Amino acid sequence: MEGKATRDAYGEEILALGRENKSIYVVDADIGKSCKTVPFSQELPEQHVNVGIAEQNAAGVAAGLATCGKVPFVTTYAVFGSMRMSEQIRQEVCYPKLNVKIACSHGGFTPANDGASHQGIEDMGVMRSIPNMTVIMPADYYAARKLVRKSAEYTGPVYLRFTRDPIPFVYDESVELEIGKAHMIRDGIDVAIIANGDIMSRAVKAAEELEKKGISVRLLDMHTIKPLDEEAVLSCIEEIGRIVTVEDHSILNGLGSAVCEMTAEKGKGRVTRIGIRDQFGESAPYDYLLEKNGITVENIIFSAEELLKN
Repeated sequence: MEGKATRDAYGEEILALGRENKSIYVVDADIGKSCKTVPFSQELPEQHVNVGIAEQNAAGVAAGLATCGKVPFVTTYAVFGSMRMSEQIRQEVCYPKLNVKIACSHGGFTPANDGASHQGIEDMGVMRSIPNMTVIMPADYYAARKLVRKSAEYTGPVYLRFTRDPIPFVYDESVELEIGKAHMIRDGIDVAIIANGDIMSRAVKAAEELEKKGISVRLLDMHTIKPLDEEAVLSCIEEIGRIVTVEDHSILNGLGSAVCEMTAEKGKGRVTRIGIRDQFGESAPYDYLLEKNGITVENIIFSAEELLKN
């Protein structure tokens, strides 16, 4: 399957936004080459700040820019943007609800051979826990371009998570997405699959294979895990009652947890979570890491069929 990294989409869209709106700023932490913001810095130097290897300072600089009416995008890796900066994001960005965007590459297992130190597998859970923060992971290149633009238009803190390596296309440039609103890729009545990010192409393939077996699948792209589209999840609980969640993130406090919380509060329905187990990553090929954690087409199919048996 042809594909492209979502960090490339970010680099292209933030440059387009910067050209259109002089209030758009990029605050880099000395890894603009990896995060695809070098073209922005070269073409729009007056809208670019490189704080060096000082991510916590980047959050403070961005907060200051936001108080002056700018729309800053702090750009770094997911491990740094969610954890090294977490206190500053909480205190200086989310508490005063400033219009700062945290745009992070290298989410989940996509850094692969870079190992545990570079694999942000807890990031969305950390950000999801902070009040006033919106948390987004696009499913592919086209979704990323649309959601970066939507984030720039949205007022308030946003955490955006991108992939380092190419991932398959799920959409084309005609897709329209809304922050906080799940995108239904296909509808069905037997089982619901709720996924996001780089895993979406695997969920699409699993849904296709299940349909061949006569199993009707509702497939949702839950690109925004906070605020969660509660209406979409409740509809899956009420109308189907069997849900498989799939994510390139820890099963703790991510998409699966968010769906389970709603299911528990409703007191009905069953959920199977597929994601990274309670462990650190390791240095290995991307597909191997996903397979080791059961984030595969085959396991999505198996999990759906097991829910139907029970």
